[in-house]
Amino acid sequence: MYPKHHFLQLVLVLASFSLSFCTSQNDPFPHHHRPYHPTNYGGYYNPGRAYRQPTFFPGRDTGNYYQPESPSLLSSKSNSFGMINSAGRASSLSNSQPTFNVDDFGARGDGRDDSEAFNKAWNRACSSKQGVILVPKNKIYHLKPITFSGPCRSSLTMMIYGTIKASTRVLDYEKDRSHWINFQDVENLRVEGGGTINGNGQIWWRNSCKINKALPCKRAPTAVTFYRCNNLRVANLRFNNAQQMHLTFQKCLNVLALSLTIIAPGNSPNTDGIHVTDTQNIQIKNCLIRTGDDCISIVSGSKNVNASDITCGPGHGISIGSLGARNSEDYVSNVFVNRARLTETTNGVRIKTWQGGRGYAKNIKFQNIVMNNVKNPIIIDQNYSVQVSNVIYNNIKGTSASEVAMKFDCSKNYPCGAISLQNINLVSLGNQRVKASCVNVRLNNKGIVSPTCASL
Repeated sequence: MYPKHHFLQLVLVLASFSLSFCTSQNDPFPHHHRPYHPTNYGGYYNPGRAYRQPTFFPGRDTGNYYQPESPSLLSSKSNSFGMINSAGRASSLSNSQPTFNVDDFGARGDGRDDSEAFNKAWNRACSSKQGVILVPKNKIYHLKPITFSGPCRSSLTMMIYGTIKASTRVLDYEKDRSHWINFQDVENLRVEGGGTINGNGQIWWRNSCKINKALPCKRAPTAVTFYRCNNLRVANLRFNNAQQMHLTFQKCLNVLALSLTIIAPGNSPNTDGIHVTDTQNIQIKNCLIRTGDDCISIVSGSKNVNASDITCGPGHGISIGSLGARNSEDYVSNVFVNRARLTETTNGVRIKTWQGGRGYAKNIKFQNIVMNNVKNPIIIDQNYSVQVSNVIYNNIKGTSASEVAMKFDCSKNYPCGAISLQNINLVSLGNQRVKASCVNVRLNNKGIVSPTCASL
């Protein structure tokens, strides 16, 4: 026997165990269990402290609200997309992926139109196996309205490191005033890279009927639209000064919108940050949105929508609707908004319907939300025939810029049902009490709720 030898082995084993244990205890709670606070997340997405959170589709409909369950298809396929480094060269993880630099197709980034070069690069990448389109950094590329169409041969990545700017000639949009950049019918697409997409919206705002009442109301382009794109990832991009809406997901399935910064002046008309329409299984995470309209708007046909760690303001808040416009039949369900901070917005979390419409908004949860000087922090404008039911407000705190901090204005024939208030604490800026207005609503209070309806 060699007792000294065995004793040394025992010491080494214990030291290794201790080191492993200490390492695992550096952050005993996963980031997604932390309460939302700027010190936890750097105020908004901090690439040096990106947190880990389970992805949110597919999931299960619990009958109450959408509850995430399984890892995302996108996450499971993420390695197949490969990586591009900051210098614009394919990394060792993607050596087998053909890379198509827009400069190689004639793009100059010198103020002239580069639309043709972008189209050529897209067509070559789309017809290749796992093609990567590269938009180099330190250049500004100008584009007229452009559509990147699929289906493509396989998965496709567009890495935007530089800046893409919209044409300011209104005549360039004569054929289609609704879109500037449009991705259509593309499967397994990634658009990311840390670059900027600038809509040059100032000329459109000046000619808006909301700015100049003497002018007729005309449509302006959405900066970036994803139409019928499935298994989609849009990440680490900056959107500035859209002509109208900044980013729209329409008829898409399985979407991850991650770490986006969306900026426009607070008085810019109709410049919604992220607009979700007829889209299912979408996660919006770690986004900073400051615009002249809704930070996030969710409208008909949308289901299984998860928005987390959102910094919003100025703007019009986070909205479901409007629903039922022009006597339409609209449906939204399974929406979960978790960890958001809203500052000086005209609304906080809102559900709105139009008179004459039909349908429902149901299974919705707003949770862990901070309001800073927000008008109408909690509001439902339903006074029509679209049914609003099964809505949970949990842990919503902060200051209201209006005397009525909580308003439920619902229809006598279609009252708002199963509305749950849990741990609500809203006050005025001077820490004074505020009011609640509740008409034709069936409420259930849990914990401390302030303000409360007069009848409760």
